[in-house]
Amino acid sequence: MIKKFKFIDLFAGLGGFHLGAQNLGGECVFASEINQVLRENYERNFGLFPEGDINDVKIGEIPEHDLLCAGFPCQPFSKAGSQLGWKDATRGTLFSVIAQIIEAKKPKLVILENVANFINHDNGNTYQQVVETLNELGYEVSSTKISPHRYGIPQHRERMYIVAARNLEGFKWPVPTDTPTSIYSVLEDTPSDFKALPQHILELLNLWQEFLELLPKDIAIPYFPLWSMEAGATYPLEKPIDKYKAKDLWPYKGSFGVSLEGLRMEEIKKRLPSHALRKVGFPKWKISFIERNRAFFEKNNEHISSWLEKIQAYPSSFQKLEWNNKDGERSVWKHLIQIRASGIRVKRLDYAPALVSASDTQIPVLPWLKRYMSVKECARLQCMEDITMPPSIYDSYEALGNAVNVKIVQLIIEKLLECLPVELKSPNEEKEQELALA
Repeated sequence: MIKKFKFIDLFAGLGGFHLGAQNLGGECVFASEINQVLRENYERNFGLFPEGDINDVKIGEIPEHDLLCAGFPCQPFSKAGSQLGWKDATRGTLFSVIAQIIEAKKPKLVILENVANFINHDNGNTYQQVVETLNELGYEVSSTKISPHRYGIPQHRERMYIVAARNLEGFKWPVPTDTPTSIYSVLEDTPSDFKALPQHILELLNLWQEFLELLPKDIAIPYFPLWSMEAGATYPLEKPIDKYKAKDLWPYKGSFGVSLEGLRMEEIKKRLPSHALRKVGFPKWKISFIERNRAFFEKNNEHISSWLEKIQAYPSSFQKLEWNNKDGERSVWKHLIQIRASGIRVKRLDYAPALVSASDTQIPVLPWLKRYMSVKECARLQCMEDITMPPSIYDSYEALGNAVNVKIVQLIIEKLLECLPVELKSPNEEKEQELALA
C-alpha cells in the first residue's frame, strides 16, 4: 500500500477529490473554492477552510504536495503561437494559475477533470494547450472519458479526466466493470430533503401520457426527439428566416399549422418555433430531423389532433419529448424523467441521467413517487452520501451537479499513485517489489 501522501484540492466544491484521495491515505494541505457557501461546507466536512478566488492566492504560500487535484472551468486559450509558450497561450485563464502552481511546486502527480466535450472546446485548442503546457513543465500526460455507469453507479455522466506524472509508465486507467445498475439502488425509503413535483409538471406528465395512449400500439414512438410545434408547420428551412421578406412567408404555416398570411415579420416570428429563428439557418441534419417530425405528426394527426390543441398551452421546452426507452412500457410514470430545455426526457430505470448544475428543476424526476430525487439520493449518485451537504437543498443540488464522482476519482488516483517515487511507498511495498524482481 501507498504510504501517506499530501495533496491540494483546487476548485474544491463539495470535496469529491478530497474524499477520493483521503480514502487512499492522502492528507489535504491546501484547498481553494470561490463559493462562500461551499467553503463553509468544506470546513464542516474536512476541518479545513479553503482559500477563496484562486487568482488571489499567493502561490509561494501553497504547501508542498505530491498530488494536485483540480476540476477546473474551461476557458478559450490564445491561438497565437507565441514565442512565450504556455505562459502566453494560457494567460488570463484559470488553467494558467494551475500551471503556475505546478511550475512552482512541482507536484509528482496531477489529476484534472472537465466536461466530456472538453477535448473539442475552442475547436480543440484548449485541450491541446493543456497537454502542451504539462509537457513543457516536464510531465507525461494521458487522458480519457469515463462515465460512472461503467463502474456500477446508476448515472450516465461522462467526464474527461487528464492525469500527468514525470513518468506515467506504470499507469493504467481503471477497467470498467459494466455491472448492471438500477436507480433503485440509491433511493431512500423516507426521504426528507427533496422537492415534490409541482402541479403544472404533474399535469404536463399526464398530458404526455395521454399522447402515448392515443398513439396506436402498432405505431412506434420515434427514436428522434418529438417537437410537437412542428405539427402542421410548413415554414421554409432552406435559409434563415431573416433572409426572407414577410410577404415571402405568407403562403406558409408556423407552429402547430398557424397561418402566416398577411402578417408583418415581427408577428410572423412570434408564430414560429424558437429554433426556426437561427441567424445561420439549419444544418442538413436538423432539416432532416424537422421533416421527419412534420411527417410523423401529419401521418398521426387523426389520433392526436385533440391532444395537439392542449399541448400548445405549455412553454416550448414542455412541447418536446425524447423517448429514450425503445421497447419499454408506454408510461411516463414508470420511467426516470429529466425535464430540460431540450424537452421531456424519458429514460429506463437502469439509466440515471447525469446530474447538472444549471437548475434544481433539472434534477432527475421519479414520476411514480411524484417527486424529484432527494439531495441524499443525488449524493449517492456522486458517492458522497457520508458528508454534510449545504443547508439549502438548492445549493446542494447545484453543487452535486458540479461535483466529481468520488468512486471514479478514487479509482483513478489509486492507479496514479503507482507512479509515485519509491521513497513515498511503504517499506513493506518496497520489500515486495524487491522480491518480485529477484
